[in-house]
Amino acid sequence: MFSDFDAQTRQMLTGNLLMIGCCAFYLSWWLIAFKPEGAVKGIRSGWLLIPAFVFGVMAVVQIVQGSGAVKGGSSLFPQSAVLIGGVAVYMILLLGTSVILKRQVTTELFLIVGWTTLMFLELNALFAQGQFTRSTVIVLLVITLIAAVVSMICYLLYYGLDKVKGYVDGMIPLFLVAVMIAEVTAGAVASRK
Repeated sequence: MFSDFDAQTRQMLTGNLLMIGCCAFYLSWWLIAFKPEGAVKGIRSGWLLIPAFVFGVMAVVQIVQGSGAVKGGSSLFPQSAVLIGGVAVYMILLLGTSVILKRQVTTELFLIVGWTTLMFLELNALFAQGQFTRSTVIVLLVITLIAAVVSMICYLLYYGLDKVKGYVDGMIPLFLVAVMIAEVTAGAVASRK
């Protein structure tokens, strides 16, 4: 798969497919474990988090290695700036949401910021590889930011919602991540034709 691409781009796009798999397992777990009526609890649904975790870790490794191995080409910004920015944004949001907004801290905050940082790394590298034009990558970065903001809104609203609204609210970030990653992958493939 992705045989027309160089090794780094292949690695990033393979990571994207793994991340879509991660989202599919995570969303499947959410759908059955958080159903407002008849939720399936414990190991009967929790086992879905194991492949979600494995796929997620493998995806991160592939995307980080692929984007880190890109040589030459001009990127929009240094990859180290993306990583430092991701850590800084996480710390600001962690303190802001927990101290100022009094929102219970959950793993989802880390996942939202981590995914956004990962997408910025990948899009920056794909631009440096010549897979996307400057205008295309800027549009994709903006869409990534919009998805991150919507995901943060869902994160902040979750505990104030009733069961049904919370159930839907929890699905939105997972759906956005999967769609965004599929869009980047499809865009890269389409650019080769």
